[in-house]
Amino acid sequence: MQTNNLSLSVLLIDDDASHREVLSGFLEKLGCQVDSHESGEKGIAALKNRYVDIVITDFRMPGMNGLDVLKQVKDISSEIQVIILTAYGTIEDSVEAMKHGAWDYLSKPVDLDELELKLKKVAEHNTLKKENEILHFQQPRGNIVSDIVYKSKHMDKVLNLVARVSSSQSAILILGESGTGKEMVAKAIHQTSPRKNKPFVVTNCAAIPETLFESELFGREKGAYTGAHESFKGRFEIAAGGTLFLDEVADIPYNIQVKLLRFIQEKEFQRLGSTQVIKSDVRIISATNMDIEQMVKENKFRSDLFFRLNVIPIEVPPLRKRREDIPLLVNHFIHKHSQLNKSRAREISSEGLDLLMRYDYPGNVRELENIIERAVILARGSIITREDLPLDTSMSIGASLLKSLPDQVEELEKSLIRKALQQSSGIQAKAADLLGITDRMLRYKLMKYNIQK
Repeated sequence: MQTNNLSLSVLLIDDDASHREVLSGFLEKLGCQVDSHESGEKGIAALKNRYVDIVITDFRMPGMNGLDVLKQVKDISSEIQVIILTAYGTIEDSVEAMKHGAWDYLSKPVDLDELELKLKKVAEHNTLKKENEILHFQQPRGNIVSDIVYKSKHMDKVLNLVARVSSSQSAILILGESGTGKEMVAKAIHQTSPRKNKPFVVTNCAAIPETLFESELFGREKGAYTGAHESFKGRFEIAAGGTLFLDEVADIPYNIQVKLLRFIQEKEFQRLGSTQVIKSDVRIISATNMDIEQMVKENKFRSDLFFRLNVIPIEVPPLRKRREDIPLLVNHFIHKHSQLNKSRAREISSEGLDLLMRYDYPGNVRELENIIERAVILARGSIITREDLPLDTSMSIGASLLKSLPDQVEELEKSLIRKALQQSSGIQAKAADLLGITDRMLRYKLMKYNIQK
């Protein structure tokens, strides 16, 4: 049989070492990532710390048998498919396994062609199921429309990865420039996970004062410090059973990082001012636009915490690398903001769209939405024209290259910061929001470029 790359992650459990070795080699040739174990106990222990698409387990084994493995796998995640192997081929074993949610069963010695066919069906089933869930997440819910609008291959890869990892318990680190939609990707992971009916709690780490970080994350008891007049639940307690999204995770103070690491390892914490240990089952998704690996090298971010957060990295591409998505996003934002602002604007002229296609979007999707929102408000009729678009054409593709790239980037940043300050009447928090960066980052840029409010 001609094999194809299945790209499945497989947990293989079989007490027969030679049979386990043959199956592992065959699965790896199919393109699967294989983690093999000699007992059900070891296999289940490994499963609690990693994501897999499918478990293939022998039925008759010393200790935990295949049916026990199946039940525990389904307790961990109902999304993981299980194939049972039995040397006896008894109807009773097979029927019992199917009753408890097994995908299928195979008699030993295993027919490798038959195994490949069953794995292909699992792969097709998982792909279709996750695509349907993501499409459902993209549909309007009431008056809210998801901003995950795309057709580019870059974003298709991102959403495909989201579909594959959403059912796991592993920590995820989302990387990308400001305004690329990292929070939307985090929401998509939560919405297509078994935790979707539990809380999705967003925490902007850059917006929390350093002195309040511990109580914000872990909570506090009344009287824990001066001014703590009542008890307070922290984010880990509020997010119990669900997902905690740590945005701008690189801004977590160094002294708090060790406490976050302990929670990830132990799944327990103490409120500030309390000795009571609280357990909380929370999945952590974090995001940053910083070069966090460089921060680790410079000892500005703990390496052990980085490795715990970065189990599954997802990189969201900037808008300039997925220009084919711009027309879809433009139409989406015109529709959204026309409704919100009761505007007559319904479409954009070809000249206007051409200008938007040539622009480089240093602020990414968030900047494009701001541009369209303003254009919708400024438009005099049903069509947004080039004149309605508040763009600096010097920032479009093909701009002058007489200056070096760093010099042009610096001039661009200065210009955008001055415009944001002007539009926000000098209020830094509003200016930072317009620019899609944190207050802390804006203060740094003001000092760097010696820009006065």
